[in-house]
Amino acid sequence: MNSIDRYMARLIAVPLISTLLISAMLLVLDRMLRLFEFVATEGGPVSVVWRMLANLLPEYLGLGIPIGLMLGCLLAFRRLATSSELDVLRAVGISYTRLLKVPFMYALALAALNLAIVGFVQPWSRYNYEQLRFELRSGALGASIKVGEFTSFGAKMTMRIEESKDEGRKLSGIFVQMMTKDGTPVAVTAQSGQFLRSDDPDVIIFRLQNGTLVHQDKGSPVPRVLTFTTHNLPIPLPKYEQFRTRGGKNIERTLPELAVIGRNPQSSEEDRETSRAAFHFRLAEVVSMFLLPFLAVALGVPPKRSTSALGVFLSIVMIVTYHKINEFGQSFGASGAVDPILALWGPFSLFCALVMWMYYQIAYVPGGQPIGGLEKMFSKLTKFVLRYLPGRRRKLRRDEAAA
Repeated sequence: MNSIDRYMARLIAVPLISTLLISAMLLVLDRMLRLFEFVATEGGPVSVVWRMLANLLPEYLGLGIPIGLMLGCLLAFRRLATSSELDVLRAVGISYTRLLKVPFMYALALAALNLAIVGFVQPWSRYNYEQLRFELRSGALGASIKVGEFTSFGAKMTMRIEESKDEGRKLSGIFVQMMTKDGTPVAVTAQSGQFLRSDDPDVIIFRLQNGTLVHQDKGSPVPRVLTFTTHNLPIPLPKYEQFRTRGGKNIERTLPELAVIGRNPQSSEEDRETSRAAFHFRLAEVVSMFLLPFLAVALGVPPKRSTSALGVFLSIVMIVTYHKINEFGQSFGASGAVDPILALWGPFSLFCALVMWMYYQIAYVPGGQPIGGLEKMFSKLTKFVLRYLPGRRRKLRRDEAAA
């Protein structure tokens, strides 16, 4: 790499890394609030929120990496253009294609990383995320007892705690209602208590102090009432069903697994079509990253004497729109209405043709500007809006009065 390539690498690295970090942080913060609410509602430990966010991060990177590559290359070429450095490079015989050497190095490395994420890491992380959600809903992560509310542990026990101190070590105002093994109800109230471990991992001891126990025996019409100073109440922990095995959904299958199912004649037609659609969707998303350097040049170089940032806005719109079209194509191909290859690679071919036409206009047509018309419309719209803003209109009136 010569000095120009190293300079391009530095120009691309800063916005690329910044975009990845900012997009990941925004997506994580948006989901974090909902996860905190979900975990608090289910009564699970707060630490599980960070585990769930970590398993969602590969899904966010699947879209964040292409956007980061796009903005990194685009802002680098925009800086070269607005500072007239691009004119100097072009004057000494360096073409746009030569300047794309470093962007394509980034594209190759990030495409390989994205392929590993969407093809292998994301299926496992998605499965782990769903497993954590299941364990929270079932209580297998250790549901906490909410103070002042009735908390159910399975179908045979309900508990209510009035007050908790010392991080749950000292409990007071206790009410417990449970069913014994022979199906008789037991109700217990106590002034205070604490949980203790037992030798049996499936049973915990709830040591109660200064309370009353009411046992309704089947053989006696009158319940038995026991007043105690200290009473150890064994509480069997509920049994939770096991979570399903991985691979129940296409989003949890790796690329090789999708390819095997898509070619397996023993699989149902629905499984084959959905697997093929998911397989081609992931490949199309990765391959489209090699078009982004061309698109970055076409949108990053504004017209002469223009500093409009319209190209930055259009780049994000085009990437997100293409991603949504691919998602629609995946659903359309999975339904069996059209072959998944046509549903996914057809939009890719159109997107590729559009990008290459835009690059040809900027690189090989003298004075060519693929978004020149949009730039003029955007400039006129901006002037129109600014002209009729309240502050702007007052300034115009003052200028007219002074004249």
